[in-house]
Amino acid sequence: MSPDSPNIHDVLAYEIKKEIADRYFGFRKLIEDDKLDFVEKTRQYSFILEKRISFDLIRIYIILKDEALIQRFLALTGLPTDFFYDPYLTESTTIRKRVFSGVHIHGLTHAGRFKNMVFECYERLEVHIAEYRAKFAELTQYREEINEEIEAFYRKNDLGSIIGFLKTLGDHNKSGSMEGGMEIGMAQSMENKMHIAPQLPPEHYLPIIPSLPPMSSIKDELKTIIRSAYEDHGTELIQLLSQKDSKPSRE
Repeated sequence: MSPDSPNIHDVLAYEIKKEIADRYFGFRKLIEDDKLDFVEKTRQYSFILEKRISFDLIRIYIILKDEALIQRFLALTGLPTDFFYDPYLTESTTIRKRVFSGVHIHGLTHAGRFKNMVFECYERLEVHIAEYRAKFAELTQYREEINEEIEAFYRKNDLGSIIGFLKTLGDHNKSGSMEGGMEIGMAQSMENKMHIAPQLPPEHYLPIIPSLPPMSSIKDELKTIIRSAYEDHGTELIQLLSQKDSKPSRE
């Protein structure tokens, strides 16, 4: 046998290392793909929050206008006191045109149209929050499944044991700190780099939003809030929103 030819020990060591690496990184790739999919779903579901729920709420804020009435509304519905709220929203003509673009206003009287706007905004908000909460629950379940996969992965692939085993497959003729073909510090560094972190919960990326009370359970108090807002600025707002000065909305 040529002195340059690998001996049987080297060949077997290589094949074992390759099999271990293929199995380890194959399983790891599946988990990493799931984690990437989780991030993508989080991004998609944030659209519901940013483009639907926020628009529903901003419309209500603009209609109610007065901060005290807005806070009464938030307290009534159980939503956070600063949820997408900024006093600037109720004063900005640009924002008003944008969020009400394409919104149909109906009713026989100004007061009726004003009330219908709030009721319809609330009904849309109910639907969008329910949709968001369902998606959030899906993410919570998905996160649990990913973390169960990670735990199962480590039970079947003890990284410390794998690296320790690989160290025994090196060149036994070497001595000192390089015995086994891998330094202790290098093995620890590799173990740290190959660690798979648990998937963070969806609330790390997205807010937790409580479910809204049914319209029927808050309707009387909501009417009182609406009446106060209408008496303050209702006719003026209806006239502004009735102007055909915006393009149809895509929302």
